[in-house]
Amino acid sequence: MAVLPMLAFGQVENVSPCGPVPTEDQLRWQDMEMYAFIHYSLNTYTDQEWGFGNEALELFNPSDLDCRQWARVCKQAGMKGIIFTAKHHCGFCMWPSAYTEYSVKNTPWKQGRGDVVRELAEACREEGLKFAVYLSPWDRNHKDYGKPEYVTYFRNQLRELLTNYGDIFEVWFDGANGGDGWYGGANEIRKIDGKTYYGWAETFRMIRELQPHAVIWNDGGDRGDLRWVGTEAGNVGETNWSLMPSKGDTPWHMLHYGVEEGDVWCPGETNTSIRPGWFYHETENEHVKSLSKLMDTYYKSVGRNSTLLLNFPIAPNGRIHPNDSLRGIAFNKMIQEVFKTDLAQTAKIKTQGSETIITFKQPTAFNRFVAEEDIRYGQRVKKFALEAEVDGQWVALKDELVENGDGLTTIGHRRIICFPTVKATQLRFTILDSQCDPIIKRTSVYLAPELTADIPDSGEKRSSNLHYFFSSPRQMMIDWDTEQTITSFRYLPPQNSKEGIVTHYTLWASTDWANWTKVASGEFSNIINNPIWQTIKFTPVKARILRLDADHLADGDRMAFGDFEVVTK
Repeated sequence: MAVLPMLAFGQVENVSPCGPVPTEDQLRWQDMEMYAFIHYSLNTYTDQEWGFGNEALELFNPSDLDCRQWARVCKQAGMKGIIFTAKHHCGFCMWPSAYTEYSVKNTPWKQGRGDVVRELAEACREEGLKFAVYLSPWDRNHKDYGKPEYVTYFRNQLRELLTNYGDIFEVWFDGANGGDGWYGGANEIRKIDGKTYYGWAETFRMIRELQPHAVIWNDGGDRGDLRWVGTEAGNVGETNWSLMPSKGDTPWHMLHYGVEEGDVWCPGETNTSIRPGWFYHETENEHVKSLSKLMDTYYKSVGRNSTLLLNFPIAPNGRIHPNDSLRGIAFNKMIQEVFKTDLAQTAKIKTQGSETIITFKQPTAFNRFVAEEDIRYGQRVKKFALEAEVDGQWVALKDELVENGDGLTTIGHRRIICFPTVKATQLRFTILDSQCDPIIKRTSVYLAPELTADIPDSGEKRSSNLHYFFSSPRQMMIDWDTEQTITSFRYLPPQNSKEGIVTHYTLWASTDWANWTKVASGEFSNIINNPIWQTIKFTPVKARILRLDADHLADGDRMAFGDFEVVTK
């Protein structure tokens, strides 16, 4: 294993790049570190994650919509910008698009004269935040979806967003493409090839022309400037290369860990929500992520050479809920507290060859180490070691947030290593392997305050009071001693595996075990990437037995659940 000497940060002017390097726009984007997603649409008023495309326009009439409140909260939460869901999969447009009637211009809000995109873009400028847009390629409302005509419509709407609202720092395209929808009244399933249907090359050319400094997030087809990290749970791999192959498919391991031999610079963006869901649900008011969970997310995203895109859903009144805003602000305060004092600033730092030793004036307690490469010249480090001198003995340190190995692999833009508090006189940082001579521009040491670990399943009601059994591997029965009036059914998928997750279902009710009435059927949208509680609502029905049929599973042959609930009157 080759060990290469580190180059001094101030002596890199004549150094050649090592493989692909970021553009100036990618560098500016990476320096943002944290920015906000905001999900708001008709889904907010139907208690759904994915709208079907036929939701009534009259539903959109918020009583107190305040984009300046959104921007102030996001800024206080440490976000450097906001990406707004201008159009989600239902097709409803949060701006008065000239190309559809399914937009805010035909809602009661402001008598149809409102424009949420404009109000938020202006609020961001007032607060010094950057602004960006999410435009869903999939549209469950549009009658021509799946035909060439829709691609023209899609680009026309994109052009509106990129020309009417000032500078855009990112353009975000969701990877969900095709499925059941209203489609102008057709009520059918439409399938497309997400790699070819949208003509991404032409779409990208238009973006480069209209917003030359915007970075493009894309989950299919042509390679964008950024990549998804393969999960919405808020973490990227402890090994995380900012490189990808320029062509070909991108299986999960490529998305999550990057590709060391990749030929294009395509860093990961870690997207997750401050709540279990992306859109607001009143039932989640007490399940806003804890401070310790948010810090864990920060370490596993920003601290692993990624950026963090943290979602704040908008409540039906048109504001960010106080539970979300207070937690977000506390999150930023904790980050500032953790990284307030760099203990290396008052220590002696000596670099020789591949080794840097930080010597403290006296035994010093610390539990965080930060390293940064000068990524203008590429990502170079493949493996490193950390050791602390405690009572005259060198003790190896590892990243306590990884399950296997020591976690001391890639560095990139920023790497934060967390370990139990040690009191040491020296800290040794050694590059063990790299693609080219390493260029480390910063090493820092911190003492973070201890946070209480989360209590698993805190506040969740369990299903042990219900009698259930599996009549077949894909069929669950729930029965009562007496007839019940049932109003809804809730399903929580398994949390640690795709095996057994129900993606498509049919729910039946009976009073006598012989005659069955179908009360609901459909798809649990996005359940694989975001395995949260799913609610099936239906017209109240009297029953002694409920039957849940798993019409399709994500993986495996036997349905499974983390929990379930039946809501009765």
